[in-house]
Amino acid sequence: MNERQPTPYLITARWHKSSYSAANNECVEVAHDAAHVNIRDSKASGHHGLTVSADAFTSFVTGLKGQ
Repeated sequence: MNERQPTPYLITARWHKSSYSAANNECVEVAHDAAHVNIRDSKASGHHGLTVSADAFTSFVTGLKGQ
C-alpha cells in the first residue's frame, strides 16, 4: 500500500490529546481546521491517521455523548 505524503497543514498542525487519555499516553490526538478533523493514535504520531469532515466528526462525537 502506498502511503500518501502529509500535507503542509498536517506537518504544522497543533495536535491535541484526548482529555480521557491514559497516563501511559495511549490516546487519540486530533488536529482541525474549519473544514476537516485529523485523527491519529498518539503511539503512531509519525503516521497520517484519518481525516474526516468537521461535520462528520461532530456527528460522531454527538453520537458518543448520547451513549
